[in-house]
Formats: sequence, C-alpha cells, structure tokens
Amino acid sequence: MKINEFKVETWMTDHENDCQYNLTETCVSSLSLSELQQFVDENIMETLMSMKMDYGPIVGSQRLKKAILSLYEKGNEENITIAHGAINANELVLISLLDSGDHVISLFPTYQQMYDFPRSLGCDVSLIHLNEEQGWMPSLDDFKKVMQKNTKMICLNSPNNPTGTTIPLSLMKDIIALARENDCYILCDEIYRGVDTENEVMFPSFSDYYEKAIVTQSLSKVFSFAGLRLGWIKGPKEVIDLINYRRDYHIISSGPMDDYLACLVLENKESILKRSIDICKQNKKILQKWLDQEPLVSCVIPRHGTVCFLHYHIDIPSKELCEKLQKETGVFFVPGSAFDTEYHLRFGFTQDEKIIKEGLITFSNWLRQYDHQSIDIIL
Repeated sequence: MKINEFKVETWMTDHENDCQYNLTETCVSSLSLSELQQFVDENIMETLMSMKMDYGPIVGSQRLKKAILSLYEKGNEENITIAHGAINANELVLISLLDSGDHVISLFPTYQQMYDFPRSLGCDVSLIHLNEEQGWMPSLDDFKKVMQKNTKMICLNSPNNPTGTTIPLSLMKDIIALARENDCYILCDEIYRGVDTENEVMFPSFSDYYEKAIVTQSLSKVFSFAGLRLGWIKGPKEVIDLINYRRDYHIISSGPMDDYLACLVLENKESILKRSIDICKQNKKILQKWLDQEPLVSCVIPRHGTVCFLHYHIDIPSKELCEKLQKETGVFFVPGSAFDTEYHLRFGFTQDEKIIKEGLITFSNWLRQYDHQSIDIIL
C-alpha cells in the first residue's frame, strides 16, 4: 500500500518542539491531572494507584460510552466504540468500509487523512475545492457535481482543519438528503466540535440526523487532553460491529487508565468546555484586533473550532516563510503548503493570550522587512 507523506503531521513533528511562540497549536492549552482533580470529587491518584494495569474494557467501559453519548442527541451504547485518538478512529472507519474502486468525496483544503488515506486503499477521490471568498464554505451544488453512482462515502472535517469553518445545519441536512438519495455513508471528523464562541452551545452532529452517518472525535482538541490518546466512533450498529471485528487487527483496547480518565473529563465537560471557549474567544478578539492593524494579513475568522487559515500578502512561499520566521524569531506556524494551499498559515486560538499577543507582534515586526511602512501594533 502506497500512501503520501502526511504533510501537516510531519511538519508538526519536525518543528513544534523548537519554538518560542506556538501560534499554530490546535489543542486548547493542555490540562494536567492536578487541574482535572479540581473539577472532580473523587481522588484521582488514589484510584489510579490501585488500578490493575490489564487491558481494561476492550471496546470501552459502559461508563465511558454513557459519558460519550451525553455529547449527542441520539444513540445508545451499541452505537459507540473506542479508538486511539480520532486519527485511529478515522482509519478504522475507512479500512472497514472502503474497497478499491469505491468513489469518495472530500473537501479541500482539509485534514489530509480524509482524502489521501482513501486513495491509498485504491479509492477514486473527488475533491471539492473551498473558496476563501465564499468563507471556505461549500455549496450543495458542489456535492451534486461530483456525486457518482459508485460514491461510497462523503468524508468531512467539521469544524474544518485548517479553515475552522463549520457546515451549517441547513447545508448539513441538504448533504444528508443527497447522501440518502445515493445510499452513501457520511464520515465526519468532528474533533473540533464543542467550541462555539458566540452561543457557547454544542453544534449539531451529523450522527443525530442521518442513519448512515459515522462521526469521530477525541479528547485532544477542545477537551485539552491530547495525551490520553482516546477517541471514539459513533455510527450505525452494523458499522460499529464491523469496526469492532476489524479493530482486533489494529488495537486491543485503550487501557483502563485512559478509559477512567476519559470518563472524568467527559463527565465534567461543561466546566472544561467553558474554559476552552473562554480561551478561544479571547484569542479571537486578539487576532481580530491584530488583523485590523496588520495590512499584510487577512483571515476568515470562524465561529467554531480552534483554528483558522491566515492569508498573508507577500510574495514568499509558505514553507520558506515559516522556516525563516521560526529560525529568526521563534514564531511557529504550519505553512499552507502542508495543506497544498499557498500563501496561507494555520493559526490556533489555543495558547495563553500572552503568547498570542507577543507572537503576533513579533510576526508583524518580521513582516516589515517586506513592507517598509512602519506600523506600531498595540494588542
């Protein structure tokens, strides 16, 4: 099986541990177990120290599945299985349902796994190219134009990485109607679901509206516990059964420790998500204020999720810009080239506001070498 380099993950591995200002992080500032303890009554360390390190519940404990289901309007425990993060959850769905010759529809730019992994399985993939002038939002006609008789799956990431834009409920229902008409699955990676900086509500899930929808999520992005490596799949029982049959070749279990800690995180999701929303809301205000003063950068700031896609207006390839910028200033971005979209940078609303402010001011000062106009930016 041949597969293309996973550009964004390679870039993160090679660059994220050598920076002063991480302005591209997708996970809301990570929490420690001591901080988690502040949200719960039971003694976490006492429980962990007495826990036997066996495999634990193979497909997730009943307690964990119940906690996961609290994120959705519909479903029961038969609709849930556990994975090693959302990336493994997506993989398990794709390898369980797709065969060589199947047709897949995906968006572009988006998380590369959504289109290059199906290609590695021998699938024919049609990409819907998102337009920045249209707010990075697809239309129903875009999906109709690429739908084929052998379309097996529509692969989405909503809120999207890197643009941050979310498919609204009205379009979601239209896409579902089209999928139902053509009897195809919808896989939606909803890992950024849960951060709405306007209404502070949980955005609708595809799995609550379509009988052949499969959604994935994890504790990484909005829940601030990427280190637990716990994700999940919600979908039709027959799909979950098939995935559980296949997963024995890939993973045994998530382990009792991750299962237990995930229960605590999700059972206290209101407090944790409130913290994430507050961090992202404040950093969106900082970014908007900076954009108002910085003529060399523009952006569609999304309502949901933890990332957006900055558009810079100087003539330098994004990889070269990111390498020079990080080497000379310590400011770290993922280049648009990691998403095959030039003159863009992925920005994250996830860090301490001091890092965001100082990093953006440092970036502006660095940009002045390309634009000799003197600008004093105050954040």
